[in-house]
Parts: sequence; C-alpha cells; structure tokens
Amino acid sequence: MTPADFRECLAALRWSQRSLADLLRTHPTTVRRWATGQQPIPINVQEWLECLSQAHRGNSFPRDWFKLDESGSGVPIFDEHGRMIPVNRD
Repeated sequence: MTPADFRECLAALRWSQRSLADLLRTHPTTVRRWATGQQPIPINVQEWLECLSQAHRGNSFPRDWFKLDESGSGVPIFDEHGRMIPVNRD
C-alpha cells in the first residue's frame, strides 16, 4: 500500500489520521509516518484498511433513511439535514 492509497482508504472511511491512531492505540506520529511513507504500514493494518474502505465504497449512503418511519410508530423521522420532523398524531 502506498502512502497515497493509505490516505485514500482513510478518506473513504472518513477517518482522520488522529482517529486511526486513537483506534489503534498508537501515537499519531506513527500514523503520520505511514501517511508520508516515512515508515512502512504493517501488513495487517493495510489489509484491514483495504477491506473496510472497499466495504464503504461498495455501499452507498442510504439517502432516504429519514423517510423510513412514516407509520407513526413513535420513532422520530428526520429530514435530509438531520432535523427531526414533527409527527402528526391525529
């Protein structure tokens, strides 16, 4: 995995270098070195990131998730901006 591939994986996952460092319980400098090519990325980290990023790229964002519960079941529904839509309970 090249440093550019590494950064693309993080972008696909919408992770920062810092969030990856936190998740892996390593120092942010280590992740920054991976991103710049100063230090090799461990093979198991490469495989894990590639697997996760491919899954994210292969599954589009559910754009109509906010319309799923119009049955009045009590579950709040949201508009495309994340604002809760009042439910009319007449």
